[in-house]
Amino acid sequence: MPGFYGRILKIDLGNRSFTMETVADSVYETYLGGKGLASYLLYELNPPMIDPMAPENCLIFATGPATGSSVWGSSRYGVFTKSPLTGFYSESYSGGKVPEAIDSAGFDAVVLQGRSSEPLVLAVHPDGVDFHKAGRIWGMDTFETESVVTEKFCRRDKGFRRPGVVVIGPAAENGVHFATIKNDGWRCAGRTGVGTVMGSKKVKAIIFQGDRKRPLYDQKAVREFARNLSSDNRDNPGVKAYKAMGTSMMVRLMNTAKGFPTRYWSASLYEDWEKISSDALHSKCKVKPHACLKCFMACGRMTEVKSGRHAGLKIEGPEYETIYAFGGLCLINQIEEIIYLNNICDHLGMDTITAGNLCAFSIEAARRGKIDYAIDYGDVDAIARLLEMMVEKEGIGEVLSRGIKHAAEQWGLEDIAIHAKGMEPPGYDPRILKGMGLGYATSDRGACHLRATFYKPELAGMIPKEQIEGKAELFVDFEDRLTLFDTLILCRFYRDLYPWEDLCRVIHAVTGLGPDKASIRKIAVAVTDIVRRFNLREGLTTQDDRLSKGFYRKLTNTDQVITEEQLLIMIKEYYALRGWNEQGEVL
Repeated sequence: MPGFYGRILKIDLGNRSFTMETVADSVYETYLGGKGLASYLLYELNPPMIDPMAPENCLIFATGPATGSSVWGSSRYGVFTKSPLTGFYSESYSGGKVPEAIDSAGFDAVVLQGRSSEPLVLAVHPDGVDFHKAGRIWGMDTFETESVVTEKFCRRDKGFRRPGVVVIGPAAENGVHFATIKNDGWRCAGRTGVGTVMGSKKVKAIIFQGDRKRPLYDQKAVREFARNLSSDNRDNPGVKAYKAMGTSMMVRLMNTAKGFPTRYWSASLYEDWEKISSDALHSKCKVKPHACLKCFMACGRMTEVKSGRHAGLKIEGPEYETIYAFGGLCLINQIEEIIYLNNICDHLGMDTITAGNLCAFSIEAARRGKIDYAIDYGDVDAIARLLEMMVEKEGIGEVLSRGIKHAAEQWGLEDIAIHAKGMEPPGYDPRILKGMGLGYATSDRGACHLRATFYKPELAGMIPKEQIEGKAELFVDFEDRLTLFDTLILCRFYRDLYPWEDLCRVIHAVTGLGPDKASIRKIAVAVTDIVRRFNLREGLTTQDDRLSKGFYRKLTNTDQVITEEQLLIMIKEYYALRGWNEQGEVL
């Protein structure tokens, strides 16, 4: 079928063997690629109720039918498994240059099964996979790992161009439940603990190489669409804003909207926000825009601290979510110190959203006498040490290494803990943006802003922030369209440039499917339903489609609140629109 290689690679780590299998066109027609194909494979291959750290839990890497093409925003890959952080469905995405290297190996998905008896480095190529002992590479941080693996295992003979490496760090090796998979230095599949699963399988790194190229249904139409999109949107205000300021521009926007989570979710406005804003980042540091392949937005920030105790420190970032997590939640009011903490997480290989939430939660626990650890708001060095304790599983770090839900139970702080399905949320307060409450509660992978990016229509005035009844209809429309993004796989920041009409056009040009909205939307529904079935099989109930108790506290700066009754109204409407019964079961 156009847009697909028509084959997947299954790797048996225990036996150090592999098989290459074909995929029926009917599977692609129903689910497309990327998230669709990977979710189908996860549902088919994973035994029900398996422990996420068990060998039987599959770890699936997938690219989409747009990967490697001229479609803008298409340099992305996804990782899919059962999450050690939530116990439910796990998806995480990353960009950079590596996605096209993964794709050049010539598989629609690569499935890791079993567990190796010793640490390995895998080399995936069009003819299968080679197994290499990791040796001393096990234990290295993410940056050193990527450098050594590229140098040692990259093949330079004909047919093996485009090398790309994905790696894990010490956090994943040690079983921290929110470990990441890194690539291209700073890019990462960051959420839900996909790196943890890779570490449990004793895979330190995977290098991808090849020279394969996907066949497209209408190559000419794809090129023409890409050419028109770039010429029509290079002066788009949103595009120019991302290129000029990156995601750090959201600090100003969210504080202006009074929805910036602060002091571990007790307030939604940070008085010192200007010190950690985009303006602060660009004045305190040397910053250059940086783009993934096939991108004209260049939202990435190649950053170097100019002065102070971290002078010379270089990272890509920090992104808005990292700034909110350490700046807002932990009340750190120096952008250079947030960069420092970001860098620690990058080297160790752990999610900054979860890590920042856990540090702020620990501050509250210490203030309430629940733990014996000297830490307080704004205490950068104590926070930095706590991050290392999480990875080393030292003292309270061992409790925190398993995530917020576990820590709250251990310390008796369920009343203030903030999460959905056990995953800590990003920086959009649902007491201000009510639709984000629906998004966090119903997201298959736990508290997540990316499944529908519903902060966008609420902040832009497409729908009132306070509206409850009728909100689910627009939410579902956004969620379906962005589910299709994940089947292609496309970057979320192109959401405004790919409305339904253009998205249908892209899918048709790449695969031949569609091009009408009704037929394309059926694919989004099929993907949503199979993921829901996976979660139901893993024990999900309606009580998991809720917000934790901490969300129902009034904000100290505005007294605004989201109530459980408001949430239930939105969830009931959401279930009905999805065609599910009142228990959230797929009919």
